Amino acid sequence: MFREVVFPLLYGLVIFFAGMKVMEMSLQRMAGPMLAGWLNRATSAPWKGMAFSAGATALLQSSTAVTVLTIGLANARIITYGRTLGIILGTNIGTCLTTELVGLQIGRAALPLLVLSLLGWATFVVLAERNRAASEETKLTLFQIQCSFLAAAGFALVMTGIQVMQSIAVPLRSMGVFQWFLDRSADSLWWGFLAGACLTALIHSSAAVISMAITLAATGVLPVEIGIAIVIGSNVGTCITAVLAAAGGASAGKFVAAAHVILNVAGALLFMPLIDQLHAASAWLSADHGAQIAHAQTLFNVICSLLALPLCYLPIWHKKPPVTAPSAKSPVA
Repeated sequence: MFREVVFPLLYGLVIFFAGMKVMEMSLQRMAGPMLAGWLNRATSAPWKGMAFSAGATALLQSSTAVTVLTIGLANARIITYGRTLGIILGTNIGTCLTTELVGLQIGRAALPLLVLSLLGWATFVVLAERNRAASEETKLTLFQIQCSFLAAAGFALVMTGIQVMQSIAVPLRSMGVFQWFLDRSADSLWWGFLAGACLTALIHSSAAVISMAITLAATGVLPVEIGIAIVIGSNVGTCITAVLAAAGGASAGKFVAAAHVILNVAGALLFMPLIDQLHAASAWLSADHGAQIAHAQTLFNVICSLLALPLCYLPIWHKKPPVTAPSAKSPVA
């Protein structure tokens, strides 16, 4: 069991997380320093904040980075409550890009992409060394190109990790424990929801959990309906990051985290009884089982965000977070 299931799963997860981290760090190096200013300027209305944060999350491949930054902006009283809600809704949409790419099942191109990306990165590192006397603008351009090649290499590692995890599909078919879980989920899809929420909260990556569900569904081990339940559960489990980021902070940051939890839980409660309809819609878009789960996640997040967007315009949210008075025990600068 260890050699056939546990080791490939752990090995694949390590490669997956390494790729996600390389991709995230590269994209943040390229665009991260400007993100705070962009968020402040681009969130004049909740719908603009939702659209911008969706794009920023898709670009940076990290809803965590955008959510944590939003908590910081709220604590600093830079943006209103309504604008933070729009940003949160946008991050849920932006996270769909990774799983849509995973759903394309393009793992065969992972190794060539990795090799080409590393060669491109090395080439521009050499060019940067040879152009030390160049203008700052030229240096910045070369650095951004290096980061883009590293981001592509990170994505190739993500695809490689998924390919490794796919190798556990056959052993899982013969495992009684996995069949027990499938039997329970057949009786109630809430078992799949619970699995998605707990796994995501444990490993702090909804992308990893959803990618595993897509992998198992694509190989025929996991029914699509259970995979969709896992996806909905992972959207709730991912809230743990925002909760931890806001713990011990100002009330504004706690509001952002609480809003994240409430919006995601409400969306999950709304769609859990509608999994059959969500499956039918995703099946209309694609016949591939893995792609169906990716499409279901996109439909779920987009519909939930659009339904919640009008709430961001309520007058109660049109104010900035209050200034938190310093504690009597804390020295005042």
